[in-house]
Amino acid sequence: MKINRLPKDDTNNGWSQILQPRTPHPSLKGKVNADWIVLGAGYAGLAAARRLAELHPNQSIALIDAGEAGENASGRNSGFAIDLPHNVGSSLDELEGSHRFMGLARFAINHLDQAVETYGIDCDWSVDGKYHTAVSPRGVEEVLRPFKAELEALGEPYEWVEGEDLRRRIGSPHFTAAVYTPGGRLMNPAALTRGLTDSLPENVSVYENSPVVNFENSNGICLDTPNGQVRAPKMIMGANGFSEQFGYYPRRFLHLVAHASITRPLTEAERATFGVEKPWGLTPANAFAGITMRYTNDHRIVIRQGLSYCPSQRFDEKDRLAIKVRHASLFHARFPTLPDVDIEHTWSGFVCLSQNSAPGFGPVARNVWSAVCQNAVGVTKGTFGGILAADMASRRDNPLIADMESLGAPSKLPPRPFLDIGVRTRFQWELWRNRHEA
Repeated sequence: MKINRLPKDDTNNGWSQILQPRTPHPSLKGKVNADWIVLGAGYAGLAAARRLAELHPNQSIALIDAGEAGENASGRNSGFAIDLPHNVGSSLDELEGSHRFMGLARFAINHLDQAVETYGIDCDWSVDGKYHTAVSPRGVEEVLRPFKAELEALGEPYEWVEGEDLRRRIGSPHFTAAVYTPGGRLMNPAALTRGLTDSLPENVSVYENSPVVNFENSNGICLDTPNGQVRAPKMIMGANGFSEQFGYYPRRFLHLVAHASITRPLTEAERATFGVEKPWGLTPANAFAGITMRYTNDHRIVIRQGLSYCPSQRFDEKDRLAIKVRHASLFHARFPTLPDVDIEHTWSGFVCLSQNSAPGFGPVARNVWSAVCQNAVGVTKGTFGGILAADMASRRDNPLIADMESLGAPSKLPPRPFLDIGVRTRFQWELWRNRHEA
């Protein structure tokens, strides 16, 4: 099967631009035989490769990625490891099954906690939790108070923060109230992805800059890249939305593009004016109209805003300047005490969603298992999906597999162009209906 669409990301990822240069692992050359193939070096693929290496120390694992660690979608997100149900749109549908999700998410966070500590991964990993914020009284009533009630029903710790206390904590007067939850993690996602890649066990061979151009599953798995070929009896698919190109989950995924910017570091004088004591992460009551933001350990502010339908999984570079200008305007509206702070980097990343918020998990073909479609919560969902896919493929009993399967499977989408019309209409409606949260 010829692969017709390959990943194509911009070269502006601010998370990696602020890091020291890294030498990638060599690309695949010649013919390689392995016991396992893991396709995709995002959170799912990295977790699956590590788990397989631990379960099968005498077997070889080939981890293949089209690009470089930290430059794919896993290194371009906002840098949250979220431990609680997270609303991806204007609804709170993912609050159903809260206990199961929290068990899975905290399993993933524990795995990442251990990896960061054990391998000394320098990624600004911090236990600072997050604020779920609303701009308007309507957002408070429709989103924050139901979220608060859910946390109380679950017996989860939280703080209700509003007014001057909230302004003091995040340095902005823009928000009316927030629910602070302490259990999540914050990080530089590009640094985390690099560190997870470079600390894999010795029986994992990593091949970067190795896009798959042809795929066969006949008498074993065979992947062709521009300069090489790898064969193995079994494969775990972690290529997220690009798994469609391999014939898996046709008409199941919605492809979106999101945009982010990061400022230069605040000067000492600016930090004194800002008056914020420690890093924070902030998610909006509505993901369409609102803004996700971070204040990092190195005193930068990150803005992620602008979510749009992008079935081509391509974004025109000429539009990036307009996004940078818009992000700068949004930044200064929210942080009027920092008028001279400039945007340093602006980048885009592709997001894969299913209509019913279900993951693409489990067996998809003979000797192929998948851990894809993390519905914009990739750090935790990708990690536990990859681990559990490796357990399932290895026939290892893990009670969390049943919890993972309870999340369901991606529902089928309408055919195009009806899908395109429907999604774009829904996006415009969501933006208009939730304009109070902008």
